[in-house]
Amino acid sequence: MPETTSKTDALPLSDLLVLDLTIARAGPTAVRQLADWGANVVRIEQRPGADSGFAHHSPDYLNLHRNKRSLSLDLKREEGRALLHRMIERADVLVENMRPPVKARLGFDWATVHKINPLLVMGSISGFGQEGPYADRGGVDQIAQGLGGMMSVTGIPGQGPVRAGVAISDITAGLQLAVGILVALHERKRTGRGRYVTTSLLESMIGMLDFQAARFTVAGEVPPQAGNDHPTLGPMGMYATRDGHMNLAAPWGRMWSALCEILERPELENDPRFATTNDRALNRAALNIELETALAPRTTEDWVERMNAVGIPSGPVNDLAQTFADPQVKHLGVAAKVTHPGVGEIEIIRNATHLDGVSDEIRRPSPDPGEHTDEVLSEFGLSSDQVKSLREKEII
Repeated sequence: MPETTSKTDALPLSDLLVLDLTIARAGPTAVRQLADWGANVVRIEQRPGADSGFAHHSPDYLNLHRNKRSLSLDLKREEGRALLHRMIERADVLVENMRPPVKARLGFDWATVHKINPLLVMGSISGFGQEGPYADRGGVDQIAQGLGGMMSVTGIPGQGPVRAGVAISDITAGLQLAVGILVALHERKRTGRGRYVTTSLLESMIGMLDFQAARFTVAGEVPPQAGNDHPTLGPMGMYATRDGHMNLAAPWGRMWSALCEILERPELENDPRFATTNDRALNRAALNIELETALAPRTTEDWVERMNAVGIPSGPVNDLAQTFADPQVKHLGVAAKVTHPGVGEIEIIRNATHLDGVSDEIRRPSPDPGEHTDEVLSEFGLSSDQVKSLREKEII
C-alpha cells in the first residue's frame, strides 16, 4: 500500500508497507533505512501528550524519523490492539525494539503476528537477545559498549575504559536489522512466507569489533587500548603538527618510503627499528617521536596536501563545524534540507548509500505524534465516524 506521490512510487521499496513500533534509537535506525528508499512507513506512537522519552522537535528525533508518517494508538487497550492487528493483516514488515515480555503483552509478539499474517517479516532488536539469561534486561548503547568489549579497546592506554563517541551499538544493530529484513523479503518471493529477523545491541557490538574480536577468538589475544594509533600497524594514527593534529597512514613499503622522503628523513627508512611493518608496529612509541619531530615545522594543511600528492592517505582532525565546512563534504551533499512545519527549514543527515538514478532527497520531515492518524486510518477502511469514535474513547 504505497503512498500515491509519483516521487515515492519511483523508489525501490515503494511497494512495502512497514509498521514502525520502535523506540529510542536502534529500531528507528533500522526503519529509517526502509523509509529512505520509499517504503510506506507508518510509525505507531503513544497518543499525543504521553511521555515518549523523546522531544519530538529535538535534532535527534528530527534526524531519526524523516520519511515516515505517524499514527497515535493506545496499545494497552483492547480496541487499540485490535486496530494494530487489522493493520498487520496488510503489512509487509513490522519492526520493534522492546523487551520480549512487552511485545507479548501488547499483542505483537512473533507467534501472534505470524498467525495473523504469514507473509509478514518481523524485525526485532533487543539489548542482549530474545532468549538467554539477560533477555529480559533493558539494554542501552553504553551498557552494550561495556559488556561487548568496545570500551576496553577505546581510549588512550592507561586511562581506563572509554565510551565510543556515538551510540555505536544502536546504529550498528539498526543497520544489521535492516539488512536482515531485506534478506527475508527477498526470500519471501521464493518461499511465500515471512521470517522473524532478530539482532541485539550486544551482538552488533561484538560484530563491530571485527578484527579486534578475531584477535581473541583466533589467537587468544586480549587487545589493549591503542589510543589514536592503529592497534596492529604503524605508522598509522594521529600526529601533532605546527598548528594542530593530522591523521596519516603509511605502514607499507611504498607509502613508508614516500613518507620518509617527504619528511626529509631518509635515514628512518634504513633504521633497523623500523625496517618492516612489524618492526614499525613494535617500536611505535619511538617512531611516533621521530614523526612528530619531523612534522612540527609545517601546518596540518600543508602536510595533508603534500602527502596526498604522493599517495600517502592523510587528513585533518576536524570538529563537526569544520567537517560540514569541508569542500568534499559539501560536494557530497551530506546535509540535506527539509522544511518542518513546526521548526522551519533544517538540515539533517541524508542516507549515506546511493543508488544510481534513484533520488535520495528527504521527502517528508519527521512527523509529530499522531500527525497522520486520520489519513492512515482512512487508508485501512475506517470511516470518519469510526475515527471520531476511537478519538472520543482516547484509543487514538
